[in-house]
Amino acid sequence: MLSQLGFLFVAMALATGRVVRRDSADGFPNPNATQLDFIEDIADGTLSDAPPPPSLNESSIPIFQLISFNEYFEVAFFSSLIENITTDEPGFTLPTEKKVEILEILATVLAQEQLHAIDASNVLKHFNASLIPEPCEYVFPGATDINSSIALAATFTDVVLGTLQDAAEGLAVNGDLGPIRKVASIIGQEGQQSGFYRLLLNQKPSQKLFLTTNSALQQFVVSCPFNIGEIEIPIFPPLEVAHVKGGQTIEPRDQRLSFVANLTGSSEAEQLINETSPDLFVTYFSGQLLPISVPIEDVEWFGENNAQLRFEAEFPFEENILVGLTIAALTSKDNFTTYGEVVEVTIAAPGLIEVTEEGLSWDLLSKEDL
Repeated sequence: MLSQLGFLFVAMALATGRVVRRDSADGFPNPNATQLDFIEDIADGTLSDAPPPPSLNESSIPIFQLISFNEYFEVAFFSSLIENITTDEPGFTLPTEKKVEILEILATVLAQEQLHAIDASNVLKHFNASLIPEPCEYVFPGATDINSSIALAATFTDVVLGTLQDAAEGLAVNGDLGPIRKVASIIGQEGQQSGFYRLLLNQKPSQKLFLTTNSALQQFVVSCPFNIGEIEIPIFPPLEVAHVKGGQTIEPRDQRLSFVANLTGSSEAEQLINETSPDLFVTYFSGQLLPISVPIEDVEWFGENNAQLRFEAEFPFEENILVGLTIAALTSKDNFTTYGEVVEVTIAAPGLIEVTEEGLSWDLLSKEDL
């Protein structure tokens, strides 16, 4: 199952940022009938009334657990963003007309994400899953104003799109063809969101011809009311791309990137600690390209018990046209022919890298320019 899901990382966030646990008067995540009608009205649509599939492969349960897990994060983020704009927090103030418009749009997005989460939970409940994820506490590193928050939304929406690719493939491999149509419809809906966020950031709405696969949102988690380890996905130490946090991006050019991996408690990394020239690689995922590996350089061990690793690696933008989202992993091998091979030799992951081109020349938040 792990190879079917590809790269689905769990990395507890240590970065600073706003921590949110979402509590809601609309009854989410367990609304009653009246509250559900309210959410559906704002979402411009209802949950599907089609019957669930007659059966679900046991290996597909973690897929819906992960979908639910990710959707709860999105709900928390948009709830926080709406609150910040509504209360005119510093960095989140807008002229009245724009404020009304953006809040209406975000309210619809929030309600749609709530229904995505409820739908995934309903599947798990219907098939008596032993674990049904609940909302966690989250951190939103770098989301300090409207622009950085929208940039972070664009990044994690790209991440969700990658996760849903893996979900659809996993369901197909498991023979669960029924739910794939719904997963595909969510991919389209998330893609609409991504294009909107990119336009707000003065970027082209379509990022890449094939979107990046193999990714997840667990690196934004602070704590959960359940054991994340019960979701059957690989858990890796976190990998940080220096100066690329939250909604920050890098320029579209060949360059050296700096990374930090916190390998505290990692049994796989014990034999590597204090090696000055470990035989390690940064492996990049971008679009539907095969994994791209480059050797790490300028290694430095630091921190308690020298368990943290700082290093650099080349980012081969030009040859591979790495526009948009790229996912980085620290691996002990290179030369991969499939995505699933990378999971078995990953030491730390994921590092999220967004490459943006020069912005468009108009302000799409301004009606005068439309």
